[in-house]
Amino acid sequence: MNNRLVAVILAAGQGTRFKSSRAKVLHPLLGRTMIGLTLDTVRALKPERIVVVVGHQKDEVERAASGPGVVFAHQAKRLGTAHALLTARPALRGRPAADVLVINADLPLLRPATLRPLIARHRRRKNALTFMTAELADPTGFGRVLRGTEGLRIVEEREASASERALREVNAGVYVFRASDLLRFLPRVSNANRKGEYYLTDLIAILEERGGKVGLYRTQHPDEVVGINTRWELARAAAVLRDRKLRALAEAGVGLADPATTWIDLEAAVGPDTTIGPGVVIEGRTRIGAGCRIDPGVHLKDSVLADGVEVRAACVIEGCRIETGAGVGPFARLRPGTVIGAGAHVGNFVEMKKADFGRGAKAGHLSYLGDAEVGADVNIGAGTITCNYDGVNKNRTVIGEGVFIGSGTELVAPVRIGRGAYVAAGSTITKDVPPDALAVARARQVEKPGWAARRRAKRRPTT
Repeated sequence: MNNRLVAVILAAGQGTRFKSSRAKVLHPLLGRTMIGLTLDTVRALKPERIVVVVGHQKDEVERAASGPGVVFAHQAKRLGTAHALLTARPALRGRPAADVLVINADLPLLRPATLRPLIARHRRRKNALTFMTAELADPTGFGRVLRGTEGLRIVEEREASASERALREVNAGVYVFRASDLLRFLPRVSNANRKGEYYLTDLIAILEERGGKVGLYRTQHPDEVVGINTRWELARAAAVLRDRKLRALAEAGVGLADPATTWIDLEAAVGPDTTIGPGVVIEGRTRIGAGCRIDPGVHLKDSVLADGVEVRAACVIEGCRIETGAGVGPFARLRPGTVIGAGAHVGNFVEMKKADFGRGAKAGHLSYLGDAEVGADVNIGAGTITCNYDGVNKNRTVIGEGVFIGSGTELVAPVRIGRGAYVAAGSTITKDVPPDALAVARARQVEKPGWAARRRAKRRPTT
């Protein structure tokens, strides 16, 4: 039995109903583009070549779809699905014995396990063409499948009569062809229809007229046949993918307090015995270890959390690494390039950017540490800030191990605080502080008795 497979993904359309400046297939679903999800599904079938037909915003789509084994065909004018496949013919030549899987790029919910039975039936029955159908409660937008004494036929919705539109079995937009038949008969498709387009579905009649065997496979997973043509359909598809992701995490030992309000991107990973509170959003390639606690309202993006990390409510963390046993929040913001050491504590209303915050260090509240290197076991008092920007450059602050920074301190970078030093509260530090020294940098306090009373008297309104 022939096991060679070539896949063609039709991704040339604009998606005008999206009302977007971005091509439809580039819109994201849980961190992946539509074309990326379709490619993932196709790659799992292990084709020897993947041909992506591009058109609208071809350069952007090619960048999103490029990868091993992927080649591109350009459909300069979008004249229908058969015309799109014609542009892919050069990439199919030399493979007459292969089977060709053709799939629309706007079907990101389809899984490899749903496509394999279609391919298996096609090969088992030695068909020239086998296409997938589904019975949908709402078939709006899909071509209808007609079964009659004269064979199978698909009528596009815009061409269908009222009785045909009432049919619920639809063409899913997935086909498997014998390559030799596809290459031979594809040029015979005409555009004699209302829209003047070349419909791939017309190949059914052409193949049957010439003795080719055409069959269908009705999928047992009609919920995966969701063509995405509008923003609303995109949102509904994202909800399905979210449910799949959360279910898989729960089955792997992750605790989810409220799946209905939790969004976790497809590429994110979460370890067992981690608990995730309501309203949490986890984006990108975030990696969360085992036994972590993520409280309500946390937003994580492209970050790595080791085992046993606690992130308390309403934190925003992006592009960071948090080591074992550290605690962050509530209401903390960690910006890209920040590393929080093992056992460290970052409290409420603390912001960090490109900060290396050492093992066991503490910044309890109301501080900003930007472009900073903070050693182990440092204590940062409330209201401390690193003055890292001089109007031209971002400058670095280095704080040695065991340093105590008193509340209300300003560290004017570039500056170094030596190991074990003590900075008095309210200081503005502009020079390096030696190890184990006390630094006090604040103006002398002056009192003027009665000044406030005299000022009030001067400002008293006259009648």
